[in-house]
Amino acid sequence: MTFWKRLDELLESRELIIDRPKGTRHPKYSEVVYPLDYGYLKGTSAGDGNEIDVWSGSDPSRRLVAVVCTVDTLKADAEVKLLVGCTDEEMEIVESFHNDNNYMSAIVLKRELEYG
Repeated sequence: MTFWKRLDELLESRELIIDRPKGTRHPKYSEVVYPLDYGYLKGTSAGDGNEIDVWSGSDPSRRLVAVVCTVDTLKADAEVKLLVGCTDEEMEIVESFHNDNNYMSAIVLKRELEYG
Protein backbone atom coordinates (compact mmCIF):
# COMPACT_ATOMS: atom_id res chain seq x y z
CA MET A 1 0.00 0.00 0.00
CA THR A 2 1.31 3.46 -0.88
CA PHE A 3 2.01 6.33 1.50
CA TRP A 4 -0.99 8.25 0.14
CA LYS A 5 -3.37 5.30 0.41
CA ARG A 6 -2.36 4.76 4.05
CA LEU A 7 -3.09 8.40 4.75
CA ASP A 8 -6.44 8.02 2.94
CA GLU A 9 -7.18 5.08 5.23
CA LEU A 10 -6.46 7.18 8.33
CA LEU A 11 -8.56 10.05 7.02
CA GLU A 12 -11.50 7.76 6.20
CA SER A 13 -11.38 5.86 9.49
CA ARG A 14 -11.11 8.81 11.90
CA GLU A 15 -13.34 11.74 12.70
CA LEU A 16 -12.08 15.10 11.46
CA ILE A 17 -12.52 17.73 14.17
CA ILE A 18 -12.29 21.38 13.08
CA ASP A 19 -11.44 23.21 16.30
CA ARG A 20 -10.09 26.38 14.65
CA PRO A 21 -12.42 27.55 11.88
CA LYS A 22 -11.18 29.89 9.17
CA GLY A 23 -10.75 33.42 10.54
CA THR A 24 -10.35 32.42 14.20
CA ARG A 25 -7.33 33.30 16.32
CA HIS A 26 -4.82 30.93 17.89
CA PRO A 27 -5.68 30.28 21.56
CA LYS A 28 -2.18 31.22 22.83
CA TYR A 29 -0.96 33.63 20.13
CA SER A 30 -3.78 36.09 19.38
CA GLU A 31 -1.90 37.66 16.46
CA VAL A 32 -2.15 34.34 14.56
CA VAL A 33 -5.34 34.08 12.48
CA TYR A 34 -6.17 30.82 10.70
CA PRO A 35 -6.60 31.36 6.92
CA LEU A 36 -8.44 28.02 6.45
CA ASP A 37 -10.27 25.57 8.68
CA TYR A 38 -7.76 23.79 10.92
CA GLY A 39 -8.22 20.76 13.11
CA TYR A 40 -7.14 17.20 13.74
CA LEU A 41 -7.98 13.54 13.26
CA LYS A 42 -9.52 12.23 16.47
CA GLY A 43 -7.79 9.20 17.95
CA THR A 44 -4.49 9.61 16.09
CA SER A 45 -0.99 10.54 17.23
CA ALA A 46 1.52 12.95 15.68
CA GLY A 47 5.14 13.81 16.41
CA ASP A 48 4.19 16.47 18.95
CA GLY A 49 2.14 14.01 21.02
CA ASN A 50 -1.18 15.51 19.88
CA GLU A 51 -3.45 14.24 17.13
CA ILE A 52 -2.55 14.52 13.42
CA ASP A 53 -3.23 18.09 12.27
CA VAL A 54 -5.41 18.77 9.23
CA TRP A 55 -5.92 21.84 7.06
CA SER A 56 -9.32 21.73 5.34
CA GLY A 57 -9.96 23.71 2.17
CA SER A 58 -13.01 24.72 0.16
CA ASP A 59 -13.51 21.48 -1.82
CA PRO A 60 -16.27 19.54 -0.03
CA SER A 61 -14.93 16.18 -1.30
CA ARG A 62 -12.29 16.34 1.44
CA ARG A 63 -9.83 14.49 -0.79
CA LEU A 64 -6.28 14.31 0.57
CA VAL A 65 -4.32 16.47 -1.88
CA ALA A 66 -1.03 17.14 -0.07
CA VAL A 67 0.88 17.14 3.17
CA VAL A 68 2.77 20.04 4.68
CA CYS A 69 5.98 19.17 6.53
CA THR A 70 6.90 21.69 9.21
CA VAL A 71 9.94 22.34 11.36
CA ASP A 72 9.43 24.47 14.45
CA THR A 73 12.58 25.57 16.30
CA LEU A 74 10.53 27.20 19.08
CA LYS A 75 8.90 23.86 19.97
CA ALA A 76 11.91 21.85 18.72
CA ASP A 77 9.73 19.55 16.63
CA ALA A 78 8.88 18.48 13.11
CA GLU A 79 5.43 17.42 11.92
CA VAL A 80 3.43 16.28 8.93
CA LYS A 81 0.00 17.92 8.56
CA LEU A 82 -2.67 16.75 6.10
CA LEU A 83 -4.23 19.05 3.51
CA VAL A 84 -7.71 17.94 2.49
CA GLY A 85 -9.94 19.56 -0.08
CA CYS A 86 -7.43 22.33 -0.75
CA THR A 87 -7.05 24.13 -4.05
CA ASP A 88 -3.59 25.06 -5.35
CA GLU A 89 -4.15 28.59 -4.02
CA GLU A 90 -5.15 27.25 -0.59
CA MET A 91 -2.02 25.05 -0.50
CA GLU A 92 0.07 28.17 -1.15
CA ILE A 93 -1.77 29.97 1.67
CA VAL A 94 -0.97 27.12 4.10
CA GLU A 95 2.68 27.08 3.07
CA SER A 96 2.96 30.85 3.52
CA PHE A 97 1.20 30.63 6.90
CA HIS A 98 3.87 28.25 8.20
CA ASN A 99 6.77 30.17 6.66
CA ASP A 100 5.67 33.63 7.83
CA ASN A 101 7.54 33.77 11.14
CA ASN A 102 11.02 33.52 12.66
CA TYR A 103 10.85 30.00 14.09
CA MET A 104 8.94 27.77 11.65
CA SER A 105 9.53 26.59 8.10
CA ALA A 106 7.41 24.36 5.90
CA ILE A 107 7.18 22.68 2.53
CA VAL A 108 4.05 21.37 0.81
CA LEU A 109 4.32 17.99 -0.88
CA LYS A 110 1.52 17.60 -3.42
CA ARG A 111 -0.06 14.27 -4.19
CA GLU A 112 0.51 13.08 -7.75
CA LEU A 113 -2.43 11.83 -9.78
CA GLU A 114 -2.82 8.08 -9.37
CA TYR A 115 -3.86 5.88 -12.25
CA GLY A 116 -5.33 2.41 -12.25
